[in-house]
Amino acid sequence: MPRVNQGFGSESPRAHAQKTHRPPARTLVVIESAGTTVARLFDAARVQVAEFDAGTEEAAQMMAGLVAERGAEASDWDRALEGHSLEERRAAEIYRLAV
Repeated sequence: MPRVNQGFGSESPRAHAQKTHRPPARTLVVIESAGTTVARLFDAARVQVAEFDAGTEEAAQMMAGLVAERGAEASDWDRALEGHSLEERRAAEIYRLAV
């Protein structure tokens, strides 16, 4: 039988189970993808944690005040950016995020 509170027989919220958080995003990569520029967030292990349109206000705020490195053609980006052409990777902008 579910626990109920005094709120008209509504079930009480379940106890919160604390889960470990994923590591913070460390790198923002702005790269062309099928004619659209996307922003991809990666953790320190270069695992993608998010992807969104690079034209958003959020992307602009993340890039504000940072200097981009040009090019993601190094072999350590191979897995993270597989599916992108060498031209797209060379033109990519890489921003190191402060955590």
